[in-house]
Amino acid sequence: MTDIPTLEAPAQAHVHLIGGEKGGVGKSLVARLLAQYFIDHDLPFVGFDTDRSHGALMRFYAAYASPVLVDRYEALDTLIESSIDQPGRRVLVDLAAQTHEPLARWMDDSGVLDLADVSGLALHYWHVMDAGRDSVDLLKKLLDRFGHRLRYVLVRNQLRGDDFGLLERSGELARALGLGARVVDIKHLHDPLMHKIDAANSNFWAAKNAAEGGGKLGLMERQRLKLWLGHAYAGIAAAGV
Repeated sequence: MTDIPTLEAPAQAHVHLIGGEKGGVGKSLVARLLAQYFIDHDLPFVGFDTDRSHGALMRFYAAYASPVLVDRYEALDTLIESSIDQPGRRVLVDLAAQTHEPLARWMDDSGVLDLADVSGLALHYWHVMDAGRDSVDLLKKLLDRFGHRLRYVLVRNQLRGDDFGLLERSGELARALGLGARVVDIKHLHDPLMHKIDAANSNFWAAKNAAEGGGKLGLMERQRLKLWLGHAYAGIAAAGV
């Protein structure tokens, strides 16, 4: 028997880690999209927010989220234990910038990947990227460290640039695809519209369904948001959540 996890084994529980290490690439936006996707598709989930001061899940989806400290093993243990105890409920973790190393140490020291394989737990790592070199370098670092042992989703966030030629030329995209990675593109959304949603502290459901007036979205703004969400949802579904 091998002690190397195999991703072919059917998963009974799912943990979604929203990372990318670099600040400002849109990790929290992707966490919000996943949270709204789960809600809209009646998929039970619990969210954990690692950002102590600007947690997006705590801000926009407080009813579903709790804070978690990545420098405490006991707190991180909860992520795995809650998913195994309730396999029908997905676990969503919004990783703040500079949390990758303590998370990786916890995974190594605790044998998380080995436990995940024998427990029927799938660990999905959503690597959120902008169009810059840093995101490519961080992807290489991620693949070097974990190889085939994680289920990768590469998120090309077009709100942070739409030319991902560096990624394609680097060879890291092809390498990730060879490891079974899925790719999700988040299209650009009109900047004033996103700013308006955030300024109102609205989750995406409230933003697209609220009537006009009092700073709420207008008819055409709601239409643009619905189209944007529809495209994002199609990518999320194809990623196999």
